[in-house]
Amino acid sequence: MDARQILKEHIAKTTSLTEDQFDYLFSHFKLQTYKKGQVVIREGDKVDHEYFVLSGCLKAFFINDEIKMYILQFAMPTWWTSDYAALYNQTRASINIDCITDAEVLYISNQDREKICDELHQAEHFFRWRTNRGYLASQKRLLSFMNNDTKARYEELLKLYPQLYNLVPKHLIAAYLGVSRETLSRLYNAHK
Repeated sequence: MDARQILKEHIAKTTSLTEDQFDYLFSHFKLQTYKKGQVVIREGDKVDHEYFVLSGCLKAFFINDEIKMYILQFAMPTWWTSDYAALYNQTRASINIDCITDAEVLYISNQDREKICDELHQAEHFFRWRTNRGYLASQKRLLSFMNNDTKARYEELLKLYPQLYNLVPKHLIAAYLGVSRETLSRLYNAHK
């Protein structure tokens, strides 16, 4: 399936656009391919785009002063990613985004997204719905960290996103869960 069709089907799950409206919206996106390990956003960069993943897998993360990695998000096909704080506040990136696998994305500038939202109510509805869904997912993850032990968080991740275990190296899943690689191995072996 081509990039246009993937985005069209993704948006159609939330709102309906005429062919002309979708063509107009799609004309504001650009296609980009990345290789495994390639950086999309580096801490300190100016951020002006958000990314819609067509294929592959990206990770949004930061590294603290003790050089420990914390993964905020994995972005798989039909997921969106960016440093949203930097994008919306027009500040420099405080996180990094890179490619776990080779990836293909569509990206749109903040300015173009806002312009489209001003012009097309359905597009504004879609982007608002998507932002709300992202907020809810972040809130759910935060609550899981506050309320669940490591085993429960692991099982929840496995249940929600079983495909992650085929795409993402175990040390990155451990960083996402906030545990050591050894702890993840014990959970993985106990779950078999």
